[in-house]
Amino acid sequence: MKKILVPVGSMESGLNNIKYAIDFAAISGASVYVINIYKAFSKVAGLTKVNQLMMEDSETMLKGLLDQVETKGVEIIAKPIQGDPYEAISRISKQLDIDLMILSPQSLDKKAELYLGPITGKIVKQTKIPLMIVPKDYKFKKAESILLAFKRGHIPKEDGLKPLKEIAKLFNSKVHLLHVRTPDVMEEDDALDPQLKELQASLTVTENATIFQGVLEHFQAHNPDMLCVLRRKRGFFQKLWEKNSVLKKEFHTSKPLLVLRGQE
Repeated sequence: MKKILVPVGSMESGLNNIKYAIDFAAISGASVYVINIYKAFSKVAGLTKVNQLMMEDSETMLKGLLDQVETKGVEIIAKPIQGDPYEAISRISKQLDIDLMILSPQSLDKKAELYLGPITGKIVKQTKIPLMIVPKDYKFKKAESILLAFKRGHIPKEDGLKPLKEIAKLFNSKVHLLHVRTPDVMEEDDALDPQLKELQASLTVTENATIFQGVLEHFQAHNPDMLCVLRRKRGFFQKLWEKNSVLKKEFHTSKPLLVLRGQE
């Protein structure tokens, strides 16, 4: 992983994510791109000066964040970006060929009952970039144990698990597989893909109504340093296709959550 993107929406969440990204990059040799996205107003409405002020405010916030961190020799590029948050993230990620995006569960609107706020939830739903969702105030540590939860043993994309493989190699992690057999799983889904076998330190097979429930049942027993799931339209984040936010009573984790691109 050579390029990490950190979109920041506030000083509080942004500072923690930048620190996490720097610690990660110091080990992996990656560059860190920090962006703040601000809304653009129509020049036709005579709001050019407003746009300029918003850009300056964005630059000030980014400078204030970087003034508070130790770079540890990591290359950090910070820039305000104008436009729609989701379109801007998609555009920048493609332009820079981003390998990993680091986000907070909640960025601006912090509600105690939410695990994923609407902004992060929408990014998870819309992007195909590997995401690391870092809990509030979580201090970086090498993930010695990673729990990978899935319901289908077949990985359709040849490089679908590449980010997980790189992280496991970087941290010398043990990857524990949690195969959650749900009612809609077909018999052919039981066979493990060679990519999964290559990673496997242990395998737990469980039967649950959803992957959510399977993870909730087995998370404490494994007590991993990181949870990894595949992004599918009808998978772990199925509820995100109904709404962007995820309540803590539905799911939450105090460990980093790695979301990989899975089947569409």
